[in-house]
Amino acid sequence: MRFIDNRGITDPALNLALEEYALKTFPADEDYLLFYINEPSIIIGKNQNTIEEINAAYVKEHGIHVVRRLSGGGAVYHDLGNLNFSFITNDDGKSFHNYRKFTEPVVAALRRLGVNAELTGRNDIQVGDRKISGNAQYSAKGRMFSHGTLLFASEIDHVVAALRVNAAKIESKAIKSIRSRVANISEFLREPMTIEQFRAALLESIFGGGDVPEYKPSEADWEAVRKLADERYRSWDWNYGKSPAFNVRKTKRIEGAGTYDLRLMVEGGKIVEAAVYGDYFGVEDSREFADKLVGVPYEEAAIRKRLEPIDLTRYFGPVTKEQWLELMID
Repeated sequence: MRFIDNRGITDPALNLALEEYALKTFPADEDYLLFYINEPSIIIGKNQNTIEEINAAYVKEHGIHVVRRLSGGGAVYHDLGNLNFSFITNDDGKSFHNYRKFTEPVVAALRRLGVNAELTGRNDIQVGDRKISGNAQYSAKGRMFSHGTLLFASEIDHVVAALRVNAAKIESKAIKSIRSRVANISEFLREPMTIEQFRAALLESIFGGGDVPEYKPSEADWEAVRKLADERYRSWDWNYGKSPAFNVRKTKRIEGAGTYDLRLMVEGGKIVEAAVYGDYFGVEDSREFADKLVGVPYEEAAIRKRLEPIDLTRYFGPVTKEQWLELMID
């Protein structure tokens, strides 16, 4: 494994572009580790409806970047007190959804620093009942990355104020709940350290000490990364997109899978437009699934028949057809 030098860049568009470029372009006979720290930003999950995830007035007032990432999952707040890591590897068919494989080196490094961390639930790292890291994954053409946040010394009040919390995820007093659920790693350290020292300690632990083998992108690589950042990660269409009006909305949280927000436009008894938002993880693009619903009568028998040949887990993670029917019809 080789460590990618991101030149200390804190622009989220450039860092996400570098991550994608490394995944799709760097030699596939190597594994890579990328660290990056972003300026205050909301990083939106691929399948989410941006305008419903952010506090737009607060974001504008504080000049917070809003950037959509390639991976699924929920929206997260980044700032200069948050260290992000990304493991870029071959997708062997067994690693997608295997968060333990990629978080174990990070958890081990945290424990060496006196932080009693562990992977919990679907994709979080916690200390006790407090979350210090969320993780997500993306796969394309035999390669994948598994990336996560590490709340080191983030402004938790900004996390709360910048994001809108889905009531299906946190049912009571959302703002109070999210404050109590998240924590900074700095609270649990044996001795105080800066985020730069923390980053160095993680590198030493993950690479076993000694010299860290690096992969330094060339100037041609950086030119391509800047182009990708401009074309995708600074694009309004990518980061916000057009959210059409729908006359049927169904929302459901499925334990261990995620939150699903289904929008349908139904005319003459048939589905004419569909979209699915949420914090779920899937290998395939859920827009392909939504397109398969167009033209289907909006009634249980027809929808059940249409779902029969579809592997829903490829789009939405561990959900069953019966659970999906309940979402669409109930």
